[in-house]
Amino acid sequence: MNIMQMILLKIDKIFIFIFIFSLFFLSVSSAKENKILLKVNNEIITTIDVLNEIEYLSIINSQFGTTKKNIQINIAKNSLVKEKIKIIELSKYKKKLEINEKLMENIVINSFSNFNINSNSDFELFFKKKKINTEFIKKKITIETLWNQLIYSKFYKNVKINENEIKKGISNKRIQKEYLLSEIVISADSSEDFESKLQLVKNTIEEKSFSQAALIHSSSKTAQKSGDLGWVKESVLSNKIKNELDSINIGNFTNAIIIPGGLLILKIEDIRETKKTINIENEIKSIIEKKTNVQLNRLSSVYLNKIKKNVSINEI
Repeated sequence: MNIMQMILLKIDKIFIFIFIFSLFFLSVSSAKENKILLKVNNEIITTIDVLNEIEYLSIINSQFGTTKKNIQINIAKNSLVKEKIKIIELSKYKKKLEINEKLMENIVINSFSNFNINSNSDFELFFKKKKINTEFIKKKITIETLWNQLIYSKFYKNVKINENEIKKGISNKRIQKEYLLSEIVISADSSEDFESKLQLVKNTIEEKSFSQAALIHSSSKTAQKSGDLGWVKESVLSNKIKNELDSINIGNFTNAIIIPGGLLILKIEDIRETKKTINIENEIKSIIEKKTNVQLNRLSSVYLNKIKKNVSINEI
């Protein structure tokens, strides 16, 4: 090899190195680039928003992490769109979207107690280790709290509770039946939409699982936790729902049950009976509170779907 060939070989190596370095630099820059993906009226959703949402949902629901990446992105986008719609609506009533620190701390502790978070410092430390900015989570908590307050003020008078029926249901009972339930709530604009969405949900349950179907398709707040409702006392349930649950066994799910603004499918994860002395007065108050929350959550979904129709949602 002569001197000229050696020089040309060195030049080639330098160019190859520069080319590889350039590719690496471009890929890193691209990964960090924060692009606008969606506009909800004047509210924007960026790539970083979606990545943060995916990280957050992966923490609060271990099953979310097992979902395919494209499904994770769609779920995160849908979650953020709902949040932006709530912000738009809340801004009509409030100049500043904020709650006081004491309320924030109480909600943080109640929401993340299963992660052994018992104070603000625990909360900060936990999510710092997960590399998630706690301001992002606090904003979500603030929006949800203000939204719940708005729904309560608008629709509390629409809540219908039959206290006499509750009293009859729990009087002289020392054994309480409880269900560990998961739910899927289907919302649609027409009977044709309901049919197609219901079939889509059933297909996903068959191909994947009930929890995955809830995560992907449910319009309920519980969707973020794969439809998990936790343990529900029989006394809280309506007769229509109790009859549906009585007709199936553990591991099975009900037919679609008509509810305000949609359809409800419930799965029995487990059943237990608890023996204890009941303070009738306290039990009635507890049942009324839970029934009220169920009705308000349903009304919240209906209202969100209604105002969504007047919101412009555009992919960039």
